[in-house]
Amino acid sequence: MTLKNKNILLGITGGIACYKILELCSRLKKQGCNLKIIMTEASMKFINPLSFETMGKCEVYTDIFKTSHENVWHIELPKWADVFLIAPLSANTMAKMANGIADNFLTASFLACDKDVIVAPSMNTNMLNNEASQNNIRILKERNVKFIDCNSGLLACNTKGDGRLKEPYEIVDYLENYFTKKDLLGKKIIVTAGATIEPIDYVRYITNHSSGKMGYNIAKQARNRGADVVLISGNANPFEIEGIKKIDIKTNEQLKNAIDDQFDNCDCLIMAAAPCDYKPVKTYDKKLKKNGSNLNIEMTENIDILKYFGAKKKDQMIIGFAAETDDLIENAKKKLVKKNADYIIANDLKNENAGFAVDTNQISIISKEKIKRYPVLSKKDTADIILDLVGD
Repeated sequence: MTLKNKNILLGITGGIACYKILELCSRLKKQGCNLKIIMTEASMKFINPLSFETMGKCEVYTDIFKTSHENVWHIELPKWADVFLIAPLSANTMAKMANGIADNFLTASFLACDKDVIVAPSMNTNMLNNEASQNNIRILKERNVKFIDCNSGLLACNTKGDGRLKEPYEIVDYLENYFTKKDLLGKKIIVTAGATIEPIDYVRYITNHSSGKMGYNIAKQARNRGADVVLISGNANPFEIEGIKKIDIKTNEQLKNAIDDQFDNCDCLIMAAAPCDYKPVKTYDKKLKKNGSNLNIEMTENIDILKYFGAKKKDQMIIGFAAETDDLIENAKKKLVKKNADYIIANDLKNENAGFAVDTNQISIISKEKIKRYPVLSKKDTADIILDLVGD
């Protein structure tokens, strides 16, 4: 895991969003992080330090004067940390940080910190947009403080607007991105994900069981590793990914056209989507009504998107997928040659740990030179194995 054994110094300031930080602590511990927590006096008005000690399984520091000749904690804690995360960051503490005021444990630790500082603000919309707050943000950004920008929505004060603390999963996502080695900088990667659909009538269509999880994990890890990512997504919505270009499509033709618009300037196309192999010969612009007899739908082969781009490629790398129920390796080998791909990622749909809708996969990577088999892994770890091919 990206965050395993990372030392996170977590600063908590006063605000109703403190309650979200309990979940954040839980998520960070599940990722294998080591935590130490500093709470301001105002934050303790909202949540007792014992709650954070329990969720973070760590010591919580609140009193700057509780020290010794051996350990001056507002100096020692930043030394221990890999990063100093302050969440939620209140308008008051932000103002102190921007102006060098060190009147409590957290702000003194900030001044003593020579590691990266990441802040997640949370405050009323008017407070956030106030000229003084905006000036403080500019000052801190100029001093290389990294901001996890607020969400918009309904705030605790019944205001609708900017100022909501990012959700805990979004903060964890930011940290994963921050700590990931950027070994794909300068690469433009197209990732396709999910299932296409082909309409029958105004309300019905044919599709397949693809959830899009594999493609979305590839897109996310490619972003984390520094690539310029275009995600072309069919019928899927596993999670949102910030910092990438996402194009939503429905049919095979739309998928092909969306790839075509980006293909000439890309370094790699990773075809994790599951296009429909067939489509109805005839479609209807209204709902077909039952009439007491069977409905016979004539089907025709769809365009072979992987083969199309295999024939079109110049210097681009193409990675295709073979999801099979029988003769997995043999079918994947044939696909590699027929589609002129550089690699085929083969997985057995009958394997309960692989295929559609699950969070794990068990793949074999087929190239012209060799076949390499892998054990059952998370789709995130599988994504990194696939992306290692791009970095070779």
